[in-house]
Amino acid sequence: MYSDLAEQLSIREQQGLKRYRSILDSPQSRSVNIDGCEYLSFGSNDYLGLSNHPDLVQSACLGARRYGVGAGASHLLYGHSSAHHELEEAVARFTGFPRALLFSTGYMANIGVVTALVGRHDAVFADKLNHASLNDAAILSRAQLVRYPHLDLSVLEQHLKKSKAKRKLVVSDAVFSMDGDIAPIPDLVVMCERYNAMLLLDDAHGFGVLGRDGRGTLFTENNKPAHSHIVLHSPNIIYMATLGKAAGVFGAFVAACPVVIETMIQTARSYIYTTAGPPLLSHVLLQSLALIEQESWRRAHLFHLINRLQQELDMSGWRILPSKTPIQPVLVGSTRKVVHISSSLKAQGILVPAIRPPTVPQNTARLRISLSASHQETDIVRLATVLRHLA
Repeated sequence: MYSDLAEQLSIREQQGLKRYRSILDSPQSRSVNIDGCEYLSFGSNDYLGLSNHPDLVQSACLGARRYGVGAGASHLLYGHSSAHHELEEAVARFTGFPRALLFSTGYMANIGVVTALVGRHDAVFADKLNHASLNDAAILSRAQLVRYPHLDLSVLEQHLKKSKAKRKLVVSDAVFSMDGDIAPIPDLVVMCERYNAMLLLDDAHGFGVLGRDGRGTLFTENNKPAHSHIVLHSPNIIYMATLGKAAGVFGAFVAACPVVIETMIQTARSYIYTTAGPPLLSHVLLQSLALIEQESWRRAHLFHLINRLQQELDMSGWRILPSKTPIQPVLVGSTRKVVHISSSLKAQGILVPAIRPPTVPQNTARLRISLSASHQETDIVRLATVLRHLA
């Protein structure tokens, strides 16, 4: 009965594509304990180093005493606590949107938004390198899925112009998680307004890191002044971000105009048919938002580390993909080679994950270096030195 599955697993292992889980026995930090050994870690999305911040740990203890551990019910069946509600209002203010809605994960948020807003007679237009959750959401919605080449807005415009769909939804990562590049948001917004399309932006890797006070990719200096008003006030934008990366905790939110949020409350199945997240986490995230806004030194230090790493690797012979974010991909190409390099780094006490197909296209396997404000400059030098030797 399971021989087919066993054969597929064997083939995956032979191709160097089988994944293995490591056991973390410490908080996320620059140094972690994995499988009983200490490593310098470049494998976490804890970009601001908040996941083990003492203020958040204390807030979690206070939240547990006040709200208990579990929500006990879905948001629509008495599981929507005052902590959830207060966080939704705080996130809306922070991002400049009229309303926001909490989801358990970014995956569930994307599934909920897309399936609530489009269906059989509609069309979804997706960047070729979007996160898997956006692709899965489009397929589940039963709308026509049209994928355009990465960042190629001329092709996107051709598709939008030809489309006869009742509703049009463009979906794009704001920061692409495996390349670290940033979508041309002002141009996307203008195009969506021109062709009466909604725009879902997944800013999982930009929120907390980019933009004024860490408010996200919508607030970056890359947005042209002539377009800034359009970007920040367009009713076409539906903004999703996660709260388990730079915010250091767990969960996700969607921010948009009131009619979109109310539609999701009424029809988004990944919101309606699941238990609400623990309210103590929403209590912690209120403190996390305050730290993101107030402690600008974390972002300043992080971007200093990004620049230092790029300078070091420029001299090492590795091919670095252009990225202005904490995601610093080093392109290797061969799946077997990238696994070997990642293993060699690990043998020297450094964790850098090897990213392989199907997460990335064939022949583009890479090391995905993730930087954090918890790293020190000496960590960057140590990593670069080992990589230079491996080159």
